Amino acid sequence: MTFLAALALADPLLLPIGRPGTVTVAPGWTRTASGSPASAQEAAKAAEGLRFVFVGESHDNPYHHRAQADMIEALVAEGRLVSVGFEMFTRDNQDSLAPWTLGQWTEVEFIQKASWKTQWGFDYALYRPIFEAVRKHGLPMYALNVPRDWVREVSRSGVESLTPERRAWVPGLDLGWNDHRKVFDSLMEGHPPGAALDGMYRGQVTWDTGMAQSAMDAVAKSKNPRRVMVVVAGIGHMMYGVGINGRITAKTGERVLNVACISGSGAREVSKGLADFVYLSAEPDKGT
Repeated sequence: MTFLAALALADPLLLPIGRPGTVTVAPGWTRTASGSPASAQEAAKAAEGLRFVFVGESHDNPYHHRAQADMIEALVAEGRLVSVGFEMFTRDNQDSLAPWTLGQWTEVEFIQKASWKTQWGFDYALYRPIFEAVRKHGLPMYALNVPRDWVREVSRSGVESLTPERRAWVPGLDLGWNDHRKVFDSLMEGHPPGAALDGMYRGQVTWDTGMAQSAMDAVAKSKNPRRVMVVVAGIGHMMYGVGINGRITAKTGERVLNVACISGSGAREVSKGLADFVYLSAEPDKGT
């Protein structure tokens, strides 16, 4: 079998990484360890004592964003002090987030002043349930991502091209995680190997490392054991616990809770290692 044929056959949801075995998930929430039906409330209870909950999405799937909002609401109901970290905003845009939480801006003002269309670009309406939950409960928001031009720089010229100041935002870039590379390659849909693919991978590691550091820096500001951050990011940044979440675990030694949002026309098989919980929306997936 050629390299490209192998990549074409590698289903990203069925990789042999982490917890062994597979499980059939039905529309709604499933606990992967047992295959039993679950809910956002059960996931919130499973997050007791943990500081990070990752809920990975397909960016253009509205049901996934509703599930993310449900996770936030369930954690609030559990009495947790919830903050929300976003892939969608770069860390240098942090000052543009608090006015929404504090009720100082209208939705139109938030979209404009937080530079939503240039920071992210997907339809804001898709993410509205998340921002409404944030505003309703007055939850702190954190911009996790690194500027896109940094990612392009690393992709083209390597890690050494970053200035010392920029490297401080993405400390310990490690390109040697075999499982992370397996996930990345499976998501590239047979993209030919070579310098271009390796550059894209360097960019992915830069994203994951930078967002992990931003999340850790934000959570470190609070010593309250009830504090928890819900990280809203694309599923490719958290699958199998080897993305942003894996970088956090590698640096802190702590366990996190992972929820993978997927979609399809009905029940399907996934790897048990994909996440602790899977939310399946009964809608065809349009991409991650």
